[in-house]
Amino acid sequence: MRKILLAGFLVFSLPLAAQEPPQCTEAREGQLACMAGKQCACRFIPGGSMTGRPDRFAWDCGINRPNCPPDPNIVQQPGYAPPIGGVYVNPPYHTPRPR
Repeated sequence: MRKILLAGFLVFSLPLAAQEPPQCTEAREGQLACMAGKQCACRFIPGGSMTGRPDRFAWDCGINRPNCPPDPNIVQQPGYAPPIGGVYVNPPYHTPRPR
């Protein structure tokens, strides 16, 4: 029994495979992707004899790229309670009392 539990814990403790970033190809040129907190752009990078690299499409995630936008927070505003017996529990406005 202990061996089964130990095997179960070992299986669930293994790290999951990370999702690979999308490939930057000619068809995806100009698209944006959020990678490691940066908004990366797929663009054509010319090669050269000085760098020793061929022309290619690659993700531009340089220091001049902006950060990814924050996740949208959907906060539901508190509503008012329905009337109970014709009396509002939380009226939407304050009615002044006569003096």
